[in-house]
Amino acid sequence: MTIRPIRELGDPVLRTPADEVRSFDRELAALVRDLEDTVADPGRAGVAAPQIGVGLRAFSYNVDGRIGHVVNPRLVEVSEETQDGDEGCLSIPGLWAPTVRAMHAVVEGFDVHGEPLRLEGTGLMARALQHEVDHLDGKVFLDRLTGEARKAALRALRDPG
Repeated sequence: MTIRPIRELGDPVLRTPADEVRSFDRELAALVRDLEDTVADPGRAGVAAPQIGVGLRAFSYNVDGRIGHVVNPRLVEVSEETQDGDEGCLSIPGLWAPTVRAMHAVVEGFDVHGEPLRLEGTGLMARALQHEVDHLDGKVFLDRLTGEARKAALRALRDPG
């Protein structure tokens, strides 16, 4: 079991769009195992490959006791209905902010063997899917904040005390 250290805000890998996975090989299988081991730690809903220092389009999730992964995910559908709840990120420890996300989301991609898969979810799963795809696009949840929520989050980053 390999739990990889999480890269934190300021690390360039978090702001760099991840590359498509081209080879469904042993190296990918090892990456997916590490992602799933890392997300299995209590309190974690998702971990994207860039968060463990790997610039490839893959993430793992841990929602409602279900752990899995998606390789080369594409967000193909989001509901018009939204949810507005506190969101946090392992790469920005200790900071939570009200973040608007779609209530329902659908991701399509592949499993570790290159077989197509479709994953959909509502509530926390939808939030996790959107959050992890953002990581693969070089974005963090702070980029989704607006108005006073954004100002408060940025103040908290500057002055964590």
